[in-house]
Amino acid sequence: MENLGILIALFSLFSSSTSLHPSSHTNLQNHCLDVQRSALLQLQHHLYYAPNFTFSSKLELWDPNTHCCSWKGVTCDALGHVIGIDLSYQTFQATFTPFSISIISNTLNLAGNNFNTTLFPYGFGKLPKFTHLNLSASCFHGQIPVGISHLTRLVSLDLSYQEDCYWRNDQNDVSFDYPTLKLEKPNFKILIKKTRSLRELYLNGVNISSPSSEWCETTSLSLPKLSVLSMSNCDLSGHFPAEFFLLPKMQRIDISGNSRLMGQLPEFPINNSLEVLSLRYTNFSGKLPS
Repeated sequence: MENLGILIALFSLFSSSTSLHPSSHTNLQNHCLDVQRSALLQLQHHLYYAPNFTFSSKLELWDPNTHCCSWKGVTCDALGHVIGIDLSYQTFQATFTPFSISIISNTLNLAGNNFNTTLFPYGFGKLPKFTHLNLSASCFHGQIPVGISHLTRLVSLDLSYQEDCYWRNDQNDVSFDYPTLKLEKPNFKILIKKTRSLRELYLNGVNISSPSSEWCETTSLSLPKLSVLSMSNCDLSGHFPAEFFLLPKMQRIDISGNSRLMGQLPEFPINNSLEVLSLRYTNFSGKLPS
């Protein structure tokens, strides 16, 4: 909790620094602010390489003697503000509290790491600036926290394929019962009801308890900009509404691997936007539209 308090304070300072008038950044182009640089180094201090889930060595990605906009995985805007961090596939674990990622304002990619823990239990509700969040394939398990639903500016959310982390770490024995990520309480409706800007949603492998008719209706009403929906192997059941395939902005749908999911395909108009459709290992039936 002490680390949490320190890093919340750093985030507050970061937020205030990014609101300065652009004219004050004349000499900062391509050089991040000192407070952001310090916060990133603080974040790095709590990262460890952890192949096979065992701490092995400190993560030293960044040279403190250089400006942080040149650091691997760090993206800055034209004024030198840190707007994104990509720490994907570094096989690390972390000793910091989840809120310490709050030093960034737009995008965070932690895919392909070895967290092997429950998904962040707190903090997301206070990070409304996120537009892209990728936590896939990092061995997160347990319930998806309701805090993610507070990220009202999200454009892309990826929580998929958490089990891939265990396979990467040689725990691919068929007898190994890896824990899963679940969406029960909150349910699907609660998760997405405020994220009306969402365009891409990836929940492959997440155990979803809501009947298909419920989450399909919720998606079509709550996510008017959605163009990609990927929910393979989610243990979905019930009847998939044919109208869902005709949503005006929908380009890709993957609901494969849900053997209890039933449905039929509609007749698609010539100007339909759908480009990719995967229905493998589902219980769809009926005539294949021309």
